Amino acid sequence: MTSDNNLINKRIRVRIPKDYHQEPVISRLISDYGLIVNITAAILGANAVGDGWFDLELKGTQVQIHSGLAYLHELELEVWDETKASDW
Repeated sequence: MTSDNNLINKRIRVRIPKDYHQEPVISRLISDYGLIVNITAAILGANAVGDGWFDLELKGTQVQIHSGLAYLHELELEVWDETKASDW
């Protein structure tokens, strides 16, 4: 097996603006990019008012994780890496 097929874990924090509350952002990370997503923490205002913050643990190949992060970037969502701030 090549290293491209090894599963890796990546912990991120993502801000989901209220305009995206009806969009299946996290679900698409699973269905479109094949990632295993574990929500380790979340903050979402009552009645979905305001932005939501999600701490996610992503599990997948390096390519899957890179593609999933690129998707979040395309949506212009704020993403923080567990080890460093991301400029996504």
